[in-house]
This record gives sequence, structure tokens and C-alpha cells, in this order.
Amino acid sequence: MDEMRDLQRTHMAADVTADSAGLKVVLMGFVENVRDLGGIKFFILRDFSGSVQITMPKQKVSESLLSKASALTPESCVAVVGTVVRAHQAPRGVEVIPSEIRILNLAETPLPLDVTGKVKANLDTRLDARALDLRRQEALAIFKSRHHALQAIRERLLSLGFIEVHTPKIVATATESGAALFPVTYFDREAFLSQSPQLYKEVLTGAFEKVFEVGPIFRAEEHDTPRHLNEATSVDIEMAYARAEDVMKVLEDVLVAAFSRVSERCREELRILGRDLEVPKTPFPRLTYSEVLQRLDEAGLHIAWGEDIPTQAEKKLAEMLPGPYFITDWPLKIKPFYTMPKPGMPELAEAFDLMYGSLELASGGTRIHQYELLVERLKANKLNPEGFRYHLLPFRYGLPPHAGWGLGLDRLTMVLTGVDNIRECVLFPRDKRRL
Repeated sequence: MDEMRDLQRTHMAADVTADSAGLKVVLMGFVENVRDLGGIKFFILRDFSGSVQITMPKQKVSESLLSKASALTPESCVAVVGTVVRAHQAPRGVEVIPSEIRILNLAETPLPLDVTGKVKANLDTRLDARALDLRRQEALAIFKSRHHALQAIRERLLSLGFIEVHTPKIVATATESGAALFPVTYFDREAFLSQSPQLYKEVLTGAFEKVFEVGPIFRAEEHDTPRHLNEATSVDIEMAYARAEDVMKVLEDVLVAAFSRVSERCREELRILGRDLEVPKTPFPRLTYSEVLQRLDEAGLHIAWGEDIPTQAEKKLAEMLPGPYFITDWPLKIKPFYTMPKPGMPELAEAFDLMYGSLELASGGTRIHQYELLVERLKANKLNPEGFRYHLLPFRYGLPPHAGWGLGLDRLTMVLTGVDNIRECVLFPRDKRRL
């Protein structure tokens, strides 16, 4: 194998076009599709940006170069120094004639999976060799789309006056009543991995007014479905002097920003994924929980009032409402303790879920900011206020009214890219079988 030494890349593969004919370039990337047609050798050099053909006519390159090319294996990492040439028979009408090839790391054979996708592999096989799997153009397309979506969300929130924060992920107590916790040993006592930044971001509205966080959340729930993981990435906001409707509008705003950015900047990625992405129009439809139950009942699915909406019913709703829509006015008893009861209708919560087809993307609402009511709701949820005394403290000293939401970035990526399994949208997914 060779060393890079002082060799510096000059171009990405996608930057090599017919217009750069005659230019000397230094490319670095992976080898795929090595071919020998007798009088000429070829291989495709692929990097993060795309690919370009490397062509070695025997009358134009040295014997030593041809010999080195013969040693190449699929997915070997190489550096190529060469000249750009127009070639109508080559992909994109351009190729590079090399003067030097350096083998930076020779890949073993056989590969655990075919990165080109010509030989299909199931998801488990691909996740077992995830580092290789992430080189596939489909995987790159998913994560480029995710990157641009998150960038758009972050920029939109900053433009609306939000400040980005980072809250602890090792916590002393539960955030969501009923959600299972991952315990961790914290010196001489037990702690837990955070299910949500909820309690911290509420408190922070008393200092910064508008906050958001992008970070991991952990749920020790034994789901084994294409839409659940035990570690996920959440985009959370909390906003002082706001109610549910105010933050619903913010959620619409950031979702449209994400869709628009991916639609504009990821056209090639969407083409690779076969995704025809339509930017949703605002305002999104709003249905109350009771209206949803009525629609489901008319469709032959009866759900008792006060029950959560099961997956089967969500799929039925997706047939009626394929795009984004809000479900509002949930029963208070199935929402977290910090959720504000609806004024004049205390059996309802001033809360919402944002659905996209059958996927729940986000949930949020108006939060309780009065100390006495919050203690009452903790007790109603069979939680000991003493365990929340640190959290309760600012509620005694003028914490402003506030509202917020949490948005699942992994599920949003599913919607944007059209993939069916959330594991495709996370670099190294964590579920009950995979650690």
C-alpha cells in the first residue's frame, strides 16, 4: 500500500465535468466496478459527492500503472492523479486518464455486502456491516437529506428568535409519566438516561424565553417495529408567553422549511430514492381527538373515548389524511402531567399531536406554569412531588406561561425520504436487539 504523504485532493468526483477537460486533478475515493477489456482498463472512483470513470488505455499509461490497477479490489481506497478528458462513451461524458494511482488502503475480498446494490442484502445484513452500508448512494442520499432538513429547521428557529441550548442527558427522575427508563450507575446512586429535555426546557423559558434543543432521547420500551427506536434524535422547543396554537404555527413553519430545503437542495438525492416530495401547504388540517374517533368509527374502527389511538387506527387515518395534520384536544388523562387542562373543559388537554400519514411526528401543547396546579397534576399521575422539588422551584417564583413541542427527527427523515424503516434514517440504530 502507498502513503498519501503530501498529496492533496484538488477536486471531488462530481466537480470533474467535460468543461474541465485538460485539467490535471487529484481525486480520492473508493474503487468500484473494475473492468479489463484487453486493450483498456477502467474503474469507477466514487466519493461523497458522486463518481467519475478512471480510464487506462494500455498505449497511454505505464506498465507499472496497469499492474497497480490489476491489484485493485472493490471498495479499496485510492488516490488518483490524472488528466480530465472528454469521452462521450463514459458516464457524464468525461473520464480521467491517470498518471499515478496510490492504493491508500486495499479492501479485503469478498465484501460482506455489495455497496453498488447489484446484489441485494436485507436490512439486518446491511446494519451488521453499517460502515460499508453507509457508502451506498441510497444511504448517502438519506443522510444528506436529513442534514439539509435539520439545517433548515435550525436556521428557521434562530430566525424566529430562539436560542439553542443543551440540557443534561443523565437525570435523577422521570420526565414522562409511564415511559420506561434506562437506569445508569451514577457514582453511589441510581440515575437514568433522559427521555426528554422537557423539564429543563420549561425552566429555561424563565431565562431565555425561546429555546430549542437538538439531541438524543432514550426510551426503554420493548418495541420492535419499523417506526420505533430506543435511542432517537428529537428537536424540542419551548416558548414563553405562548399557548398551543402559537407553537403549532412554529411547528408548521419549521416543517415547511425542512420540506422546502430538501426539495430544493436534494433533487439528485430524491431522484436516487425515487421520492417525489411535495411541500405541504399551511395551515395544516386540525381535527380534535373526538372528531378523529368519530371518523374512525364511521370507517369501522371503534376506539373508546380516553384511549390512545393505536397503530391500526393511525394507518386508517392515513388513508383519509395522507399529509400532515394535527390532532388536538386530547383527553387529559393520557397526556403527561405538565400538560395544561383546556380552559372550561378540564377533562381535555390543551395539547396536540402532529401526524404525517400514519406517523406521529411531534407532540406538544400548553404547559402548566402554576405551582399548585402542577403539584396537583403530579399527584393525579401518581408521581411524588418531592422527587420533582428541584424542577418545581422556579414555578414558585414567577415562571411565565409557556408552550412547546418535541419533533422526531428520525421519523421526519422517514417522511422526507420515503423510506419505510426508521433504522434506515439513523447512522447506528439502537433497538432492543441491536447495541
